[in-house]
Amino acid sequence: MHRLLLCLMLLLTCLPITAAENTRPKVGLVLSGGAARGLAHIGVLKALEEQGVRVDAIAGTSMGAVIGGLYASGYSVEELEKLATTLDWQQALSDAPPRKDVPFRRKQDDRDFLVKQKLSFRDDGSLGLPLGVIQGQNLALLLESKLAHTADTRDFDKLPIPFRAVATDIASGEKVVFRRGHLPQVIRASMSIPAVFAPVEMDGRLLVDGGMVDNIPLDVAREMGVDLAIVVDIGTPLRDRKQLNTVVDVLNQSITLMTRRNSEEQLANLHRDDILIQPPLAAFGVTDFGRTAEMIEAGYRATRALDARLATLRQAEGDTQLAIARSPRQRTPVITAIKVENDSKVSDDVIRYYVRQPIGEPLELERLQTDMGTLYGLDYFDGVQYRVVHKGDDNTLVIKASGKRGGTDYLRLGLNLSDDMRGDSAFNLGASYRINGINRLGGEWLTRAQIGDQQELYSEFYQPLDIGSRYFVAPYLDLGSQNIEATLENDPVAEYRLQRYGFGINLGRQIGTYGEVRAGVGKAWGKADVRIGDQDLPSVSFNEGFYELKYSFDTLDNVYFPHSGEDIGLTLRNYDKSLDSDSNYRQWELNVDKALSSGADTLVLGGRYGRTLNDADVVTSSFVLGGARQLSGFRQDSVSGQNISLMRMVYYRRLTPRAYLPLDFPLYLGGSLERGRAWNNDNDFDSGYINAASIFLGLETPLGPLNLSYGANSEQQQAVYLNLGHTF
Repeated sequence: MHRLLLCLMLLLTCLPITAAENTRPKVGLVLSGGAARGLAHIGVLKALEEQGVRVDAIAGTSMGAVIGGLYASGYSVEELEKLATTLDWQQALSDAPPRKDVPFRRKQDDRDFLVKQKLSFRDDGSLGLPLGVIQGQNLALLLESKLAHTADTRDFDKLPIPFRAVATDIASGEKVVFRRGHLPQVIRASMSIPAVFAPVEMDGRLLVDGGMVDNIPLDVAREMGVDLAIVVDIGTPLRDRKQLNTVVDVLNQSITLMTRRNSEEQLANLHRDDILIQPPLAAFGVTDFGRTAEMIEAGYRATRALDARLATLRQAEGDTQLAIARSPRQRTPVITAIKVENDSKVSDDVIRYYVRQPIGEPLELERLQTDMGTLYGLDYFDGVQYRVVHKGDDNTLVIKASGKRGGTDYLRLGLNLSDDMRGDSAFNLGASYRINGINRLGGEWLTRAQIGDQQELYSEFYQPLDIGSRYFVAPYLDLGSQNIEATLENDPVAEYRLQRYGFGINLGRQIGTYGEVRAGVGKAWGKADVRIGDQDLPSVSFNEGFYELKYSFDTLDNVYFPHSGEDIGLTLRNYDKSLDSDSNYRQWELNVDKALSSGADTLVLGGRYGRTLNDADVVTSSFVLGGARQLSGFRQDSVSGQNISLMRMVYYRRLTPRAYLPLDFPLYLGGSLERGRAWNNDNDFDSGYINAASIFLGLETPLGPLNLSYGANSEQQQAVYLNLGHTF
């Protein structure tokens, strides 16, 4: 009897709680798209949590899918806010890995012709164009790293908070609602703004941003069975007539028209009990990632303004499943196997070589991010991504390498001009063409040509000897001509046109992604004829045979306008009669640059030093100086000597604010102080130390750096330079 009474009392005690739980409305959160403006969603979530509002389902589009997917997977508001405010958005919204992670050989491509953009060609010779300005390489890696713990969750109803994301099939125009799948890939598809981000291919569909068909997915939340919807509209408002001044403005307006139309259709279906939150974001643009904290605050304030209505949804008890998901834990699984999925020109073994994840150890996300950047930097892939596949106690790390559909052969161009303001000018126009993936080890054939004052034709076949390209062999052919001034007692007596033809072979060893060492042997011959001056001066014919050792080290973060890192190059040559050289002599040259920055200000310290040891013909053994920041004030390559020294200090300041999309064209104002000397061994020429200075305006364009400089020196020389390409 006592037991029966006890059971009845317990039942009566539980009834009110059960009834209350059954009467509590199921709350759905609808997060709209709006690019950077979507970061206001974090402020909304923060305010909802402070009010004790428990969200039972989330539907999101574009940036709403990013924030909603992370929150639904177990990220706390504090974690989301820290991620949004500390993330390097410029890096995340680009494809290029940090330059420190790029293979050394690809770093050296920048020094051929510094035009940033390159044209790609397919194997059949046709021009390859990408499907988007941004392929989404770094963004996809970021999502994978943050959502690695959801790898075994294919049903989004089994996330701590049930979740849906919306995308658009660009081929049919149909709305695609994701209820299951690989969460990072689904979110990436939902935010693929057409033409900006390349579409995501999934299950035979080509998917782009869901905002094109359903920017405020209220209908999707209703289908999840919610009783009440909290809708957050952060969509971009239409611009008025006076704000439509460029083709970019018109393009943005056309996209906004499309998203606002379907947004208004959804907002028209709001029920009386639904809650609409529209943060005041008129002052923020879709690329204002630098104002993250302000947008989060705007979302927070707009939500707290509705405290009275939200109070009715307050939940006394928390969500146990969500609390468990947010408890301290390792979000990285132990990897038991690694698998490569590859349809590129290089072998699976090459890809596997660059993945340093140990078997039997937790997933090392930071190292894996670096490895993915190095692989992508090989220039063979549209994307290199990873995912973790769980099966029982096994966690397989799958590396998916998608070969470039636009081709892997590249053409690059370059140009530089200079004028000494006294009627003497110089120009050089160049191009390089690189054929990638000649074999499965990654053999390459690079050909570089230049016309103008300094002519060149250089062709090198680069063949790795192992799967990691640690060791390589590189035979080459080199033809060139340039002007060399002959000087006596500091006065130019003639200008020779030096023509040299040669070939050689190098054996080398790469040193990580930072450098390489080459040792080789070469043969060259040619002649030097008087171009300007006394035509009775003798012409010079010569034969050269030499042994060569080269060391290169490069950690610059940007080869155009570096802000950090070092660049070191050392070349040693021994000309030997046993190789049919006319004479025995030695040469060495050292180049050094070190970049230091503080905020928008950068200082680059560096210089050159070249020496010729033993007796040799002056014309054929001379180094050259002259040009912008190479003893400014002199024409390009107009100072020559068997020995040279140059010290310089270059300062520049960024004048434009930082942008967070590839449409970032920083403008720099700077200047340089230089001190240098040139001298010969076998005559009285010694320029003495010459002081020089320059001022310049530099713009980093889609083609590469454009520099307009004015230089002058203590020899009363002055010149104007226009360079598209080489900066230093």
